[in-house]
Amino acid sequence: MEQPWIHKAKTDLAFIIGPSFFVLAIIFIFQDYIAQIEEYYSFYTWLFLIVFIDVAHVYATLFKTYFVADEFQKQKRRLILLPLFCFVTGIVLFSFGSLVFWSFLAYVAVFHFIRQQYGFMRLYARKETKTKISICIDNLAIYASTGYPMLYWFFSSKRKFNWFVENEFFRFENQRILEILFWVYIGILILYVVYTAVKSIQNRFFNIPKNSIILGTALSWYFGIVYFNDDLIFTLLNVVSHGIPYMALVYFKEIDGKSETELGRLSFLKQYKGLLIYIGILLLIAFSEEFLWEFFVWNENISITNFDFSSWQILLVPLLTVPQFTHYLLDGFIWKTKTKSKV
Repeated sequence: MEQPWIHKAKTDLAFIIGPSFFVLAIIFIFQDYIAQIEEYYSFYTWLFLIVFIDVAHVYATLFKTYFVADEFQKQKRRLILLPLFCFVTGIVLFSFGSLVFWSFLAYVAVFHFIRQQYGFMRLYARKETKTKISICIDNLAIYASTGYPMLYWFFSSKRKFNWFVENEFFRFENQRILEILFWVYIGILILYVVYTAVKSIQNRFFNIPKNSIILGTALSWYFGIVYFNDDLIFTLLNVVSHGIPYMALVYFKEIDGKSETELGRLSFLKQYKGLLIYIGILLLIAFSEEFLWEFFVWNENISITNFDFSSWQILLVPLLTVPQFTHYLLDGFIWKTKTKSKV
């Protein structure tokens, strides 16, 4: 059986599977300089990681939905109503306080990040002969790889990083619970390794991309949240391992994997430098959004006006969050229709 690459071996390894391993290697090589980078290059780390990867990947969804005429017509009702739902929900949540709003969004984001890794795992397992046991063990492995680090965050001492804002997650420090969770986590990973080894020997086939995505997920989430307690390291592993694979997946499946006829008005992306245009569009939209955040809300990295918009936050914050919130919810539908997986 051939390896079930999504695009090609080289591109999958470079842009979908590789980012977790690459970033982790960089962190171990340069960990002594992390503090200096955080202190002296904070603007550039914000620009590259938050704006050009984290925010940009949200808008990659446009190339599978709003920018695609046929897809928009098929899901017109959902694509129109969902942003409105997100905006209204955001206003209601923000009316109870900004912490309630950001806490809710943080939990939704965590669920989305976990489900993306599950989706990639299922995509790479799509050609395998599936049994209830194999599906169960695969699911246990991917959910343990992401779930244990998050539970560690909830039950450990205070971390030096946040998903969005401080005190966004419910926390209850308890070492006894952490010990139990750790051994359950180790037990699941051992079970997966043993089962995979036996299955690979029996079938004379080792699924490289599926096992790599599970390993990369386990390493990036464990070292980003549990092993290291550093804001930049968490951001690097969290953002790069999530954003770049998603942008790559959209390009491989929705642009490179389609004919010019199927792409319609987006057919220019199949031409020379189409990839650069795709990336350029994402970066431009991402920077525009983040500029609005800085102008109306944060005033941290780009300070232009001294005007106080605090009285408008109940509308501005939910409105600016609509693309992100919509991306979290919409992603559970748009990939399921064709791949039978949520990515």
